[in-house]
Amino acid sequence: MDNKGLSLTGGPFLLVLVLVSSLLLCKNVASMPTCPSGAVSCEVPLGDLFDRAVILSHYIHNLSSEMFSEFDRQYAQDRQFITKAINGCHTSSIPTPEDKEQAQQMHHEDLLNLVLRVLRSWNEPLYHLVMEVRAIQEAPGTQEAPGTQETFAMQEALSTQEALSTQETLGIQETPNDILSRAIEIEDRNKQLLEGMEKIINQVQHGVRRNEAPSPWLGLPSLQEADEDTRLFAFYELIHCLRRDSHKIDNYLKVLKCRIVYDSNC
Repeated sequence: MDNKGLSLTGGPFLLVLVLVSSLLLCKNVASMPTCPSGAVSCEVPLGDLFDRAVILSHYIHNLSSEMFSEFDRQYAQDRQFITKAINGCHTSSIPTPEDKEQAQQMHHEDLLNLVLRVLRSWNEPLYHLVMEVRAIQEAPGTQEAPGTQETFAMQEALSTQEALSTQETLGIQETPNDILSRAIEIEDRNKQLLEGMEKIINQVQHGVRRNEAPSPWLGLPSLQEADEDTRLFAFYELIHCLRRDSHKIDNYLKVLKCRIVYDSNC
């Protein structure tokens, strides 16, 4: 019997082997992640970067809104802080679009760098917000606010003047844990969003980046003020401004994603 037709080195078998190898190679490449673990120079697709940035910015805005509502409910009732907080934000010196329509009129590179500058302007305030709230909670004798019965007992033992003085010192010391936890979360997420924006700008502007200085923040002395009303207002104003700016950034990123990723077809 002639064995030539069964040769493993024959043309038909070799062709099948090449086809199978090619299919396996394609399958392995398709199943690989966009950026393998440990990759040094791996570029995440721009659309994915924007997806992550929009999700992060929306999450930050939700957290800041919740934190503001909680602080307002706990400490700002009947103090009329909102009338004093208008235009008091440290980022007010940065010209920003007031609404979606104005944002759409800006060149996308200008809007990208604006977002980056605002995010950088919040690095220092967020750090000190976390540190000051944590310091208040960790201060001796402020771990737990006196209960109603304890407060009445204190008032009975003290003179009227002393009792009023004691009530005034409670204020910010009663800061609930959820305000601190949200502040910590926002600081962490803001760093992640800033890192993501730098990657987006590197791709869109091909590595050319403007080094615009962040807006200076001078509010630390007020956060450490001994006067309770001054201190409460400093916290209120900072959280109010954070909510305002996080809302703006959330809207700007949605405009940018629509324009850059979807060519305004959204």
